[in-house]
Amino acid sequence: MYYGNIKNCDVANGVGVRVTLFVSGCTNRCEHCFQPETWDFSFGEEFTSTVEDKILDMLKPTYINGLTVLGGEPFEPQNQRALLPFLRRVREAYPEKDIWVFSGFTYEELRRDGSHPRCEATDEILSLIDVLVDGRYVHEKRNLMLKFRGSSNQRIIDMNATRSEGRIVLWDE
Repeated sequence: MYYGNIKNCDVANGVGVRVTLFVSGCTNRCEHCFQPETWDFSFGEEFTSTVEDKILDMLKPTYINGLTVLGGEPFEPQNQRALLPFLRRVREAYPEKDIWVFSGFTYEELRRDGSHPRCEATDEILSLIDVLVDGRYVHEKRNLMLKFRGSSNQRIIDMNATRSEGRIVLWDE
């Protein structure tokens, strides 16, 4: 897997101060995407164990609320396979910090057998994250007043409540 950027002290992609990883590769290719360069699976630099260690170190300060993963597309199958062991490490090292993932795929697509993004890593990744921002960016539904999303079709899903209740529960700040 490759990544395009890592941001330390990001306040735009989740609650509080965050470390943000922008992975590369996306087959959704949403019209008017804000980062079309990340569609290329080879964009940026290789995501290595050294990069993982750097991110884990960036997460150490108590003022960092958590990790956000976006892209590109984190739920492309090849990205999931690289992200899963990393997310396990994050969860083990920092159980008190939250993990947000932004995906152009919907929660339903991620759960549906036979869909493009669903692979052997999907369910475990969904079990490790606290918030899923799902749905493709739709320019006609663009709304600059929305928090943590670009278009009104996108949802912010509270994954802990969703797992607990067995139904999609939207995040409520």
